[in-house]
Amino acid sequence: MDRFPEASIQRTVEWVDTDASGHQHNSAILRWVEAAEAELFRKLELPDYFPSAPRVQQVINYKAKLWFGQRITATVKIHALGRTSLTMAFEVMSDGGEVAAFGTVTTVHVPNGTTAAQPWPEHFVRAIQGVPVRE
Repeated sequence: MDRFPEASIQRTVEWVDTDASGHQHNSAILRWVEAAEAELFRKLELPDYFPSAPRVQQVINYKAKLWFGQRITATVKIHALGRTSLTMAFEVMSDGGEVAAFGTVTTVHVPNGTTAAQPWPEHFVRAIQGVPVRE
């Protein structure tokens, strides 16, 4: 497959998103990324993803400041799908088109009632790969 799915959300930097310096708090980036991630899995019709996909790694690179009242776009794209893991690449851009932050988030599939990573279910893999589910 040439292209993995992606999703974007737009937000306004709210006062609660800022720190004492007046620009975005480091935690705001991940909240926006998680909102884009939720949009992605809604689009893919995979509601069972969130309760079974804990994060095992998050990497954030900060490049620019975002200020109260500024509009942002957060985009998440599936970067790699492994047997038990999933890595998403993200970027958060200002309304001027400048990349403010970018990075990756990696999750693993840990089904309810288990304590270790398990292979992703077939319906999940097919949805990520854009293959219609057989009935």
